[in-house]
Amino acid sequence: MLEFMPLVLFAVICIVLMFGYPVALSLAGTALAFAGLGMGLEAMGVDAHFDGGYLSAFPNRLYGIMTNQTLLAVPLFVLMGVLLEKSKVAETLLDAMALLFGSMRGGLGISVTLVGMLLAASTGIVGATVVTMGLMSLPTMLKRGYSVPLATGTICATGTLGQIIPPSIALVLLGDVLSSAYQQAQLSMGIFSPKTVSVGDLFMGALVPGLLLVVLYIAYVAFISWWKPEAAPPADRKELMEELGHTGGIGLLLLKGMVPPIVLIVAVLGSILGGFATPTEASAVGAFGALMLALAYRRLSFKVLGEVLRSTVNVTTMVFLILIGAALFSLVFRAYGGEELVTGLFEGMPGGVVGATIIVMLVIFLLGFILDFIEITFVVVPIVGPILLAMGVDPIWLGIMIAINLQTSFLTPPFGFALFYLRGVAPESVPTSAIYRGVIPFIVLQLAMLTALAFMPQLATWLPDQF
Repeated sequence: MLEFMPLVLFAVICIVLMFGYPVALSLAGTALAFAGLGMGLEAMGVDAHFDGGYLSAFPNRLYGIMTNQTLLAVPLFVLMGVLLEKSKVAETLLDAMALLFGSMRGGLGISVTLVGMLLAASTGIVGATVVTMGLMSLPTMLKRGYSVPLATGTICATGTLGQIIPPSIALVLLGDVLSSAYQQAQLSMGIFSPKTVSVGDLFMGALVPGLLLVVLYIAYVAFISWWKPEAAPPADRKELMEELGHTGGIGLLLLKGMVPPIVLIVAVLGSILGGFATPTEASAVGAFGALMLALAYRRLSFKVLGEVLRSTVNVTTMVFLILIGAALFSLVFRAYGGEELVTGLFEGMPGGVVGATIIVMLVIFLLGFILDFIEITFVVVPIVGPILLAMGVDPIWLGIMIAINLQTSFLTPPFGFALFYLRGVAPESVPTSAIYRGVIPFIVLQLAMLTALAFMPQLATWLPDQF
Protein backbone atom coordinates (compact mmCIF):
# COMPACT_ATOMS: atom_id res chain seq x y z
CA MET A 1 0.00 0.00 0.00
CA LEU A 2 2.77 2.44 0.93
CA GLU A 3 4.40 2.17 -2.49
CA PHE A 4 1.22 3.69 -3.95
CA MET A 5 1.36 6.77 -1.68
CA PRO A 6 2.01 9.10 -4.65
CA LEU A 7 -1.34 8.09 -6.18
CA VAL A 8 -3.04 8.48 -2.78
CA LEU A 9 -1.50 11.97 -2.50
CA PHE A 10 -2.83 12.91 -5.94
CA ALA A 11 -6.32 11.56 -5.12
CA VAL A 12 -6.44 13.44 -1.80
CA ILE A 13 -5.46 16.68 -3.55
CA CYS A 14 -8.36 16.29 -6.00
CA ILE A 15 -10.82 15.55 -3.17
CA VAL A 16 -9.68 18.57 -1.14
CA LEU A 17 -10.02 20.84 -4.19
CA MET A 18 -13.55 19.54 -4.83
CA PHE A 19 -14.53 20.80 -1.36
CA GLY A 20 -13.74 24.32 -2.57
CA TYR A 21 -10.69 25.13 -0.48
CA PRO A 22 -8.16 27.63 -1.95
CA VAL A 23 -6.03 25.87 -4.53
CA ALA A 24 -2.61 27.14 -3.45
CA LEU A 25 -3.22 26.34 0.23
CA SER A 26 -4.73 22.95 -0.64
CA LEU A 27 -1.67 21.96 -2.67
CA ALA A 28 0.86 23.15 -0.09
CA GLY A 29 -1.09 21.98 2.97
CA THR A 30 -1.80 18.47 1.67
CA ALA A 31 1.78 18.08 0.48
CA LEU A 32 3.15 19.13 3.88
CA ALA A 33 0.76 16.76 5.66
CA PHE A 34 1.94 13.83 3.54
CA ALA A 35 5.58 14.90 4.00
CA GLY A 36 5.05 14.89 7.78
CA LEU A 37 3.39 11.48 7.55
CA GLY A 38 6.29 10.09 5.53
CA MET A 39 8.96 11.43 7.90
CA GLY A 40 6.96 10.20 10.90
CA LEU A 41 6.69 6.68 9.50
CA GLU A 42 10.39 6.63 8.61
CA ALA A 43 11.26 7.78 12.17
CA MET A 44 9.22 4.86 13.56
CA GLY A 45 11.17 2.44 11.42
CA VAL A 46 8.44 1.89 8.83
CA ASP A 47 9.66 1.93 5.23
CA ALA A 48 7.36 4.62 3.75
CA HIS A 49 9.48 4.91 0.56
CA PHE A 50 9.90 8.61 1.43
CA ASP A 51 13.13 10.54 0.76
CA GLY A 52 12.99 13.73 2.81
CA GLY A 53 16.06 15.09 1.04
CA TYR A 54 13.86 16.30 -1.81
CA LEU A 55 12.35 18.97 0.46
CA SER A 56 15.73 20.69 0.77
CA ALA A 57 15.34 21.75 -2.88
CA PHE A 58 12.25 23.86 -2.09
CA PRO A 59 14.13 27.16 -1.35
CA ASN A 60 15.88 26.89 -4.73
CA ARG A 61 12.55 26.13 -6.43
CA LEU A 62 11.01 29.19 -4.76
CA TYR A 63 13.89 31.42 -5.84
CA GLY A 64 13.62 30.05 -9.39
CA ILE A 65 9.92 30.90 -9.54
CA MET A 66 10.47 34.45 -8.34
CA THR A 67 13.32 35.09 -10.81
CA ASN A 68 11.74 33.37 -13.83
CA GLN A 69 11.80 35.88 -16.70
CA THR A 70 9.20 33.97 -18.72
CA LEU A 71 6.61 34.19 -15.93
CA LEU A 72 7.04 37.97 -15.90
CA ALA A 73 4.83 37.94 -19.00
CA VAL A 74 1.84 36.78 -16.91
CA PRO A 75 1.07 40.05 -15.06
CA LEU A 76 1.73 42.09 -18.21
CA PHE A 77 -0.61 40.03 -20.40
CA VAL A 78 -3.23 40.12 -17.63
CA LEU A 79 -2.83 43.91 -17.44
CA MET A 80 -3.26 44.15 -21.22
CA GLY A 81 -6.43 42.06 -21.18
CA VAL A 82 -8.05 43.77 -18.20
CA LEU A 83 -7.30 47.21 -19.68
CA LEU A 84 -9.02 46.27 -22.95
CA GLU A 85 -12.00 44.90 -21.00
CA LYS A 86 -12.43 47.72 -18.45
CA SER A 87 -11.93 50.50 -21.00
CA LYS A 88 -14.72 48.97 -23.16
CA VAL A 89 -12.47 48.60 -26.19
CA ALA A 90 -13.98 45.13 -26.67
CA GLU A 91 -17.50 46.59 -26.62
CA THR A 92 -16.66 49.04 -29.40
CA LEU A 93 -15.09 46.21 -31.38
CA LEU A 94 -18.22 44.05 -31.03
CA ASP A 95 -20.46 46.92 -32.12
CA ALA A 96 -18.32 47.44 -35.21
CA MET A 97 -18.35 43.76 -36.17
CA ALA A 98 -22.09 43.49 -35.53
CA LEU A 99 -22.76 46.38 -37.90
CA LEU A 100 -20.41 44.87 -40.50
CA PHE A 101 -21.93 41.36 -40.53
CA GLY A 102 -25.26 41.78 -38.72
CA SER A 103 -27.35 42.37 -41.85
CA MET A 104 -26.59 38.88 -43.19
CA ARG A 105 -28.05 35.62 -41.89
CA GLY A 106 -25.87 34.34 -39.05
CA GLY A 107 -23.99 37.63 -39.11
CA LEU A 108 -24.24 38.28 -35.38
CA GLY A 109 -22.95 34.77 -34.65
CA ILE A 110 -20.00 35.33 -37.00
CA SER A 111 -19.34 38.70 -35.33
CA VAL A 112 -19.33 37.11 -31.88
CA THR A 113 -16.89 34.43 -33.09
CA LEU A 114 -14.46 36.95 -34.59
CA VAL A 115 -14.62 39.31 -31.61
CA GLY A 116 -14.28 36.35 -29.24
CA MET A 117 -11.14 35.34 -31.12
CA LEU A 118 -9.62 38.81 -30.79
CA LEU A 119 -10.73 39.10 -27.17
CA ALA A 120 -9.24 35.68 -26.44
CA ALA A 121 -5.97 36.82 -28.00
CA SER A 122 -5.98 39.92 -25.80
CA THR A 123 -7.17 38.50 -22.46
CA GLY A 124 -6.26 34.82 -22.62
CA ILE A 125 -8.62 34.12 -19.70
CA VAL A 126 -11.65 31.90 -20.38
CA GLY A 127 -13.85 33.34 -17.62
CA ALA A 128 -13.24 36.96 -18.63
CA THR A 129 -14.01 36.29 -22.30
CA VAL A 130 -17.20 34.27 -21.68
CA VAL A 131 -18.58 36.78 -19.16
CA THR A 132 -17.73 39.79 -21.34
CA MET A 133 -19.25 38.27 -24.48
CA GLY A 134 -22.28 37.02 -22.54
CA LEU A 135 -23.04 40.46 -21.14
CA MET A 136 -22.42 42.30 -24.40
CA SER A 137 -23.77 40.03 -27.12
CA LEU A 138 -26.28 37.55 -25.67
CA PRO A 139 -29.10 40.12 -25.12
CA THR A 140 -28.68 41.45 -28.68
CA MET A 141 -28.67 37.97 -30.23
CA LEU A 142 -31.78 36.89 -28.31
CA LYS A 143 -33.57 40.14 -29.15
CA ARG A 144 -32.82 39.58 -32.85
CA GLY A 145 -34.52 36.17 -32.73
CA TYR A 146 -31.47 33.91 -32.56
CA SER A 147 -31.96 30.34 -31.42
CA VAL A 148 -31.03 30.17 -27.72
CA PRO A 149 -28.81 27.06 -28.11
CA LEU A 150 -26.97 28.61 -31.08
CA ALA A 151 -26.42 31.94 -29.29
CA THR A 152 -25.23 30.43 -26.01
CA GLY A 153 -23.15 27.72 -27.69
CA THR A 154 -21.35 30.27 -29.87
CA ILE A 155 -20.52 32.48 -26.87
CA CYS A 156 -19.26 29.60 -24.72
CA ALA A 157 -17.16 28.13 -27.54
CA THR A 158 -15.53 31.41 -28.54
CA GLY A 159 -14.86 32.16 -24.87
CA THR A 160 -12.72 29.04 -24.57
CA LEU A 161 -10.52 30.18 -27.47
CA GLY A 162 -8.46 31.96 -24.80
CA GLN A 163 -6.82 28.57 -24.15
CA ILE A 164 -5.36 28.26 -27.63
CA ILE A 165 -5.23 31.64 -29.43
CA PRO A 166 -1.87 33.31 -28.67
CA PRO A 167 -0.77 35.32 -26.78
CA SER A 168 -2.61 33.15 -24.24
CA ILE A 169 -1.70 33.12 -20.56
CA ALA A 170 -2.43 29.39 -20.58
CA LEU A 171 0.24 28.92 -23.28
CA VAL A 172 2.74 31.09 -21.36
CA LEU A 173 2.39 28.92 -18.26
CA LEU A 174 2.27 25.68 -20.26
CA GLY A 175 5.33 26.69 -22.27
CA ASP A 176 7.36 27.37 -19.13
CA VAL A 177 6.40 24.00 -17.57
CA LEU A 178 7.00 22.05 -20.81
CA SER A 179 10.39 23.70 -21.24
CA SER A 180 11.51 22.37 -17.84
CA ALA A 181 9.91 18.97 -18.54
CA TYR A 182 11.66 18.71 -21.93
CA GLN A 183 15.07 19.44 -20.42
CA GLN A 184 14.40 16.94 -17.62
CA ALA A 185 13.36 14.28 -20.16
CA GLN A 186 16.52 14.78 -22.23
CA LEU A 187 18.77 14.63 -19.17
CA SER A 188 17.11 11.35 -18.16
CA MET A 189 18.02 10.01 -21.62
CA GLY A 190 21.67 10.99 -21.18
CA ILE A 191 21.50 14.10 -23.41
CA PHE A 192 23.57 16.66 -21.50
CA SER A 193 23.25 19.49 -24.03
CA PRO A 194 19.45 19.48 -24.19
CA LYS A 195 17.37 21.27 -26.80
CA THR A 196 14.91 23.85 -25.56
CA VAL A 197 11.31 24.68 -26.30
CA SER A 198 10.13 28.23 -25.65
CA VAL A 199 6.82 29.98 -25.11
CA GLY A 200 7.30 31.55 -28.55
CA ASP A 201 7.49 28.05 -30.09
CA LEU A 202 4.20 27.18 -28.40
CA PHE A 203 2.61 30.42 -29.68
CA MET A 204 3.64 29.55 -33.23
CA GLY A 205 2.42 25.98 -32.82
CA ALA A 206 -0.98 27.15 -31.56
CA LEU A 207 -1.59 29.68 -34.35
CA VAL A 208 -2.69 27.28 -37.12
CA PRO A 209 -4.93 25.02 -34.94
CA GLY A 210 -6.45 28.08 -33.25
CA LEU A 211 -7.33 29.79 -36.52
CA LEU A 212 -8.67 26.51 -37.94
CA LEU A 213 -10.99 26.24 -34.95
CA VAL A 214 -12.27 29.77 -35.62
CA VAL A 215 -12.91 28.83 -39.26
CA LEU A 216 -14.79 25.71 -38.15
CA TYR A 217 -16.94 27.76 -35.76
CA ILE A 218 -17.80 30.29 -38.47
CA ALA A 219 -18.54 27.50 -40.96
CA TYR A 220 -20.92 25.88 -38.45
CA VAL A 221 -22.77 29.16 -37.79
CA ALA A 222 -23.04 29.79 -41.55
CA PHE A 223 -24.33 26.23 -42.13
CA ILE A 224 -27.00 26.55 -39.41
CA SER A 225 -28.13 29.93 -40.76
CA TRP A 226 -28.50 28.34 -44.22
CA TRP A 227 -30.13 25.11 -43.01
CA LYS A 228 -32.42 26.76 -40.42
CA PRO A 229 -32.81 30.43 -41.40
CA GLU A 230 -35.10 31.09 -38.44
CA ALA A 231 -32.28 30.15 -36.02
CA ALA A 232 -30.03 33.04 -37.12
CA PRO A 233 -32.08 35.78 -38.81
CA PRO A 234 -30.47 38.90 -40.28
CA ALA A 235 -30.68 42.20 -38.43
CA ASP A 236 -31.70 45.54 -39.89
CA ARG A 237 -28.57 47.69 -40.00
CA LYS A 238 -30.38 50.98 -39.24
CA GLU A 239 -32.21 49.48 -36.26
CA LEU A 240 -28.97 47.95 -35.05
CA MET A 241 -27.17 51.28 -35.25
CA GLU A 242 -29.94 52.99 -33.29
CA GLU A 243 -29.97 50.22 -30.70
CA LEU A 244 -26.21 50.42 -30.26
CA GLY A 245 -26.37 54.20 -30.04
CA HIS A 246 -24.25 54.96 -33.12
CA THR A 247 -25.57 57.64 -35.44
CA GLY A 248 -22.39 58.31 -37.41
CA GLY A 249 -21.09 56.48 -40.45
CA ILE A 250 -20.37 52.79 -40.22
CA GLY A 251 -16.94 53.30 -41.77
CA LEU A 252 -15.82 55.56 -38.91
CA LEU A 253 -17.07 53.08 -36.32
CA LEU A 254 -15.29 50.20 -38.05
CA LEU A 255 -12.08 52.24 -38.21
CA LYS A 256 -12.37 53.20 -34.55
CA GLY A 257 -13.48 49.80 -33.28
CA MET A 258 -11.48 47.32 -35.34
CA VAL A 259 -8.19 48.80 -36.42
CA PRO A 260 -6.54 49.75 -33.07
CA PRO A 261 -7.13 46.41 -31.25
CA ILE A 262 -6.12 44.41 -34.33
CA VAL A 263 -2.95 46.49 -34.77
CA LEU A 264 -2.13 45.94 -31.09
CA ILE A 265 -2.57 42.16 -31.27
CA VAL A 266 -0.63 41.93 -34.55
CA ALA A 267 2.19 44.00 -33.02
CA VAL A 268 2.39 41.71 -29.98
CA LEU A 269 2.23 38.46 -31.96
CA GLY A 270 4.31 39.78 -34.85
CA SER A 271 7.15 40.83 -32.56
CA ILE A 272 7.22 37.31 -31.03
CA LEU A 273 6.83 35.32 -34.26
CA GLY A 274 9.28 37.54 -36.10
CA GLY A 275 11.91 37.04 -33.43
CA PHE A 276 12.09 40.75 -32.56
CA ALA A 277 10.99 40.26 -28.95
CA THR A 278 10.61 37.57 -26.34
CA PRO A 279 7.09 36.88 -25.02
CA THR A 280 7.98 38.86 -21.90
CA GLU A 281 9.10 41.88 -23.92
CA ALA A 282 6.05 41.58 -26.20
CA SER A 283 3.74 41.47 -23.16
CA ALA A 284 5.17 44.84 -22.07
CA VAL A 285 4.45 46.21 -25.55
CA GLY A 286 0.89 44.86 -25.32
CA ALA A 287 0.27 46.35 -21.87
CA PHE A 288 1.60 49.76 -22.97
CA GLY A 289 -0.45 49.63 -26.19
CA ALA A 290 -3.64 48.75 -24.28
CA LEU A 291 -2.98 51.69 -21.96
CA MET A 292 -2.59 54.02 -24.95
CA LEU A 293 -5.82 52.68 -26.49
CA ALA A 294 -7.74 53.29 -23.27
CA LEU A 295 -6.37 56.85 -23.18
CA ALA A 296 -7.20 57.43 -26.85
CA TYR A 297 -10.78 56.25 -26.31
CA ARG A 298 -10.98 58.56 -23.25
CA ARG A 299 -12.10 55.71 -21.02
CA LEU A 300 -9.21 55.61 -18.56
CA SER A 301 -10.03 57.30 -15.28
CA PHE A 302 -8.34 56.91 -11.91
CA LYS A 303 -11.24 54.68 -10.86
CA VAL A 304 -10.84 52.41 -13.90
CA LEU A 305 -7.06 52.34 -13.48
CA GLY A 306 -7.49 51.30 -9.84
CA GLU A 307 -9.85 48.46 -10.84
CA VAL A 308 -7.45 47.33 -13.57
CA LEU A 309 -4.45 47.23 -11.22
CA ARG A 310 -6.42 45.40 -8.50
CA SER A 311 -7.61 42.77 -10.98
CA THR A 312 -4.07 42.34 -12.32
CA VAL A 313 -2.59 41.93 -8.83
CA ASN A 314 -5.32 39.46 -7.82
CA VAL A 315 -4.80 37.21 -10.86
CA THR A 316 -0.99 37.43 -10.68
CA THR A 317 -0.78 36.59 -6.98
CA MET A 318 -3.19 33.69 -7.51
CA VAL A 319 -1.00 32.28 -10.30
CA PHE A 320 2.24 32.57 -8.34
CA LEU A 321 0.78 31.20 -5.10
CA ILE A 322 -0.56 28.19 -6.99
CA LEU A 323 2.84 27.74 -8.62
CA ILE A 324 4.56 27.77 -5.21
CA GLY A 325 2.05 25.26 -3.81
CA ALA A 326 2.45 23.07 -6.90
CA ALA A 327 6.26 23.16 -6.54
CA LEU A 328 5.96 21.82 -2.99
CA PHE A 329 3.46 19.18 -4.12
CA SER A 330 5.81 18.09 -6.92
CA LEU A 331 8.73 17.66 -4.50
CA VAL A 332 6.69 15.57 -2.05
CA PHE A 333 5.31 13.50 -4.95
CA ARG A 334 8.85 12.76 -6.15
CA ALA A 335 10.04 12.10 -2.58
CA TYR A 336 7.55 9.24 -2.41
CA GLY A 337 8.91 7.83 -5.67
CA GLY A 338 5.95 9.07 -7.72
CA GLU A 339 8.03 9.69 -10.83
CA GLU A 340 9.25 6.09 -10.95
CA LEU A 341 5.74 4.78 -10.22
CA VAL A 342 4.15 6.76 -13.06
CA THR A 343 6.97 5.81 -15.44
CA GLY A 344 6.41 2.14 -14.65
CA LEU A 345 2.66 2.49 -15.18
CA PHE A 346 3.15 4.21 -18.54
CA GLU A 347 5.72 1.70 -19.78
CA GLY A 348 3.41 -1.18 -18.85
CA MET A 349 0.43 0.24 -20.74
CA PRO A 350 -0.73 -1.50 -23.92
CA GLY A 351 -0.06 0.54 -27.03
CA GLY A 352 3.22 2.03 -25.84
CA VAL A 353 3.54 5.79 -26.30
CA VAL A 354 0.17 6.02 -28.10
CA GLY A 355 -1.65 4.27 -25.25
CA ALA A 356 0.13 6.40 -22.64
CA THR A 357 -0.73 9.63 -24.50
CA ILE A 358 -4.41 8.64 -24.81
CA ILE A 359 -4.62 7.87 -21.07
CA VAL A 360 -2.95 11.18 -20.16
CA MET A 361 -5.32 13.12 -22.42
CA LEU A 362 -8.33 11.35 -20.90
CA VAL A 363 -7.15 12.07 -17.34
CA ILE A 364 -6.49 15.75 -18.16
CA PHE A 365 -9.93 15.99 -19.81
CA LEU A 366 -11.64 14.61 -16.68
CA LEU A 367 -9.55 16.78 -14.34
CA GLY A 368 -10.64 19.80 -16.38
CA PHE A 369 -14.09 19.35 -14.79
CA ILE A 370 -12.77 20.08 -11.29
CA LEU A 371 -9.48 21.94 -11.79
CA ASP A 372 -8.63 25.13 -13.65
CA PHE A 373 -5.92 25.14 -16.34
CA ILE A 374 -3.42 26.69 -13.90
CA GLU A 375 -3.65 23.79 -11.44
CA ILE A 376 -3.49 21.19 -14.23
CA THR A 377 -0.51 22.93 -15.81
CA PHE A 378 1.45 23.15 -12.56
CA VAL A 379 0.41 19.85 -10.96
CA VAL A 380 -0.29 17.29 -13.70
CA VAL A 381 2.01 18.34 -16.56
CA PRO A 382 5.24 18.27 -14.48
CA ILE A 383 4.39 14.66 -13.52
CA VAL A 384 3.44 13.23 -16.92
CA GLY A 385 5.32 15.63 -19.21
CA PRO A 386 8.91 14.39 -18.70
CA ILE A 387 7.79 10.77 -19.09
CA LEU A 388 5.88 11.32 -22.34
CA LEU A 389 8.66 13.52 -23.76
CA ALA A 390 11.26 10.86 -22.88
CA MET A 391 9.11 8.38 -24.85
CA GLY A 392 9.58 10.54 -27.97
CA VAL A 393 6.52 12.83 -27.95
CA ASP A 394 7.10 16.24 -29.57
CA PRO A 395 6.87 18.96 -26.85
CA ILE A 396 5.10 21.53 -29.05
CA TRP A 397 2.55 18.98 -30.27
CA LEU A 398 1.95 17.81 -26.69
CA GLY A 399 1.43 21.39 -25.48
CA ILE A 400 -1.14 22.17 -28.18
CA MET A 401 -2.95 18.87 -27.60
CA ILE A 402 -3.20 19.63 -23.86
CA ALA A 403 -4.45 23.18 -24.53
CA ILE A 404 -7.21 22.07 -26.93
CA ASN A 405 -8.07 19.12 -24.67
CA LEU A 406 -8.59 21.50 -21.73
CA GLN A 407 -10.54 23.86 -23.98
CA THR A 408 -12.90 20.97 -24.79
CA SER A 409 -13.15 19.97 -21.14
CA PHE A 410 -14.12 23.51 -20.10
CA LEU A 411 -16.95 23.34 -22.66
CA THR A 412 -18.34 19.87 -21.85
CA PRO A 413 -21.57 19.47 -19.80
CA PRO A 414 -22.36 19.17 -17.00
CA PHE A 415 -19.20 20.51 -15.30
CA GLY A 416 -17.56 22.74 -17.94
CA PHE A 417 -16.32 26.02 -16.45
CA ALA A 418 -17.42 28.04 -19.51
CA LEU A 419 -21.01 26.83 -18.98
CA PHE A 420 -20.98 28.02 -15.37
CA TYR A 421 -19.59 31.43 -16.36
CA LEU A 422 -22.32 31.98 -18.98
CA ARG A 423 -25.04 30.64 -16.68
CA GLY A 424 -24.01 33.30 -14.17
CA VAL A 425 -24.64 36.21 -16.56
CA ALA A 426 -27.41 34.80 -18.79
CA PRO A 427 -31.03 35.89 -18.18
CA GLU A 428 -33.23 33.52 -16.16
CA SER A 429 -35.34 32.99 -19.30
CA VAL A 430 -32.40 31.06 -20.80
CA PRO A 431 -32.66 27.45 -19.58
CA THR A 432 -29.47 25.62 -18.61
CA SER A 433 -30.48 22.75 -20.88
CA ALA A 434 -30.38 25.13 -23.86
CA ILE A 435 -26.79 26.10 -22.99
CA TYR A 436 -25.85 22.42 -22.79
CA ARG A 437 -27.49 21.66 -26.16
CA GLY A 438 -25.81 24.64 -27.76
CA VAL A 439 -22.26 23.61 -26.95
CA ILE A 440 -22.54 20.00 -28.22
CA PRO A 441 -21.78 20.83 -31.90
CA PHE A 442 -18.77 22.93 -30.86
CA ILE A 443 -17.47 20.09 -28.70
CA VAL A 444 -17.70 17.84 -31.77
CA LEU A 445 -15.69 20.41 -33.77
CA GLN A 446 -13.00 20.57 -31.08
CA LEU A 447 -12.79 16.78 -30.88
CA ALA A 448 -12.41 16.78 -34.67
CA MET A 449 -9.51 19.23 -34.29
CA LEU A 450 -7.90 17.00 -31.62
CA THR A 451 -8.26 14.01 -33.95
CA ALA A 452 -6.76 15.95 -36.86
CA LEU A 453 -3.80 16.97 -34.66
CA ALA A 454 -3.32 13.36 -33.56
CA PHE A 455 -3.06 12.15 -37.16
CA MET A 456 -1.38 15.29 -38.55
CA PRO A 457 1.06 16.65 -35.94
CA GLN A 458 2.36 19.00 -38.65
CA LEU A 459 -0.62 21.27 -37.94
CA ALA A 460 1.16 22.23 -34.72
CA THR A 461 4.81 21.66 -35.62
CA TRP A 462 5.06 23.04 -39.16
CA LEU A 463 5.14 26.77 -38.33
CA PRO A 464 7.71 26.50 -35.47
CA ASP A 465 9.93 24.41 -37.80
CA GLN A 466 10.06 27.30 -40.26
CA PHE A 467 11.86 29.54 -37.76
